[in-house]
Amino acid sequence: AKMAQDMTEKELLKMELDQLKKEVKNERQMISKTGKELKEYIESMAGEDPLLKGVPEDKNPFKEKGGCTIS
Repeated sequence: AKMAQDMTEKELLKMELDQLKKEVKNERQMISKTGKELKEYIESMAGEDPLLKGVPEDKNPFKEKGGCTIS
């Protein structure tokens, strides 16, 4: 795949047009409705969110195995 900086203006415009054709098919909803639903979902899942409640040390795959000392 070509990088954007290597493409001609015509190729860039075609790529943008293709993207817009995809986006126009997306169903749109009012943020007043979806924002409320999103907030409710986030709050209902907060108890299970490891970023909020943390990860027990024995279950943490990224826990430091050992330390290092600089002398």
